[in-house]
Amino acid sequence: MALKTTCIGAFPKPEYLPIKDWFSVDHGLTDQGGKVTRDYTQAMQNADAETEALFVRATREAVEAQVDTGIDVPSDGEQRRENYIHYHCRHLDGFDFENLTARVLRDGAYETELPTIRGSIRAPQGPVAASFLARDYKIAQGFTKKPVKITVPGPLTIMDTTVNAHYEDERKLAADLADALNVGVRALADAGCTYIQVDEPLFARSVDRALAFGVDALDRCFHKVPANVTRVMHMCCGYPNHVDDEDYHKADPQSYFDLAEAVDRSSVHQVSIEDAHRHNDLSLLEVFERSTVLFGAVAIAKSEVEPVEEVIERLKVALEHIDRERLWAAPDCGLGLIGHSLAMAKLKTLCEAARAV
Repeated sequence: MALKTTCIGAFPKPEYLPIKDWFSVDHGLTDQGGKVTRDYTQAMQNADAETEALFVRATREAVEAQVDTGIDVPSDGEQRRENYIHYHCRHLDGFDFENLTARVLRDGAYETELPTIRGSIRAPQGPVAASFLARDYKIAQGFTKKPVKITVPGPLTIMDTTVNAHYEDERKLAADLADALNVGVRALADAGCTYIQVDEPLFARSVDRALAFGVDALDRCFHKVPANVTRVMHMCCGYPNHVDDEDYHKADPQSYFDLAEAVDRSSVHQVSIEDAHRHNDLSLLEVFERSTVLFGAVAIAKSEVEPVEEVIERLKVALEHIDRERLWAAPDCGLGLIGHSLAMAKLKTLCEAARAV
């Protein structure tokens, strides 16, 4: 039985889209993130039927590319998003995307301008409040018979990539974010989406907060989601600023061990971790007694395409620590940092290895 395969979220954006990816800029320059945010706001204010057709085209190309390589559960490629976090925040009350605030991020790695929380976070009221996610899903699902996964950012990760100028209590902010996200998650489920992923890379960087209230907020995101929906969470250890950057800060490898038991006890069914960029002590997999592990088997920030044999051997080692039916192969994280050709090469390697194991 071949191992199942999936992607995490982002797929490289084509040049013809009228938006840029927030992670494609040099955040060593303070104003770059803010510029992308402002440019996105302006581009979407000027969006028309032609713009919509470009987003649909890019989504089709992203989905079909993943399917062509053999991926079992593709994502929509996040083609409409300037990044995986702020896109969703734009659809919630309480965020200010006009008056940005400078903040140092990722343990001092860079400074940029960010959207600011200036009021209570809520999902807008009304039947169309969360329709943007349902629309994204329906468009993507229309291009394949395979189940398409849609991602949403988790509360802790949103908190880390915005500026809070309203809440005095972090727990209250996390809970309000989770409740607002839950509206979109349930709308996705109502639209027929059966793989919904909450992205929480901040768990690995902020273990104490994750254990104190992050896991509870994660469960809250999936409140009243139907039993037929596979609940997925992703926690990578950190993006670099550019491909082949070896000298950037990543979360402590111990963080996965510190988090594994609590995440395994949560309501999620699948947990995505990275292993390709930096190998784990794979006794980690034994801590996940009930969860399926989406195992990062190809690196998303290295230009080298891993030899198939190397990926096969690593997956075999992983299978010494977890049941075959609970191990899926995936990239470490989203593929937004690398171009289309490299993304395709890495996904082909991933799927060939998964079939061979």
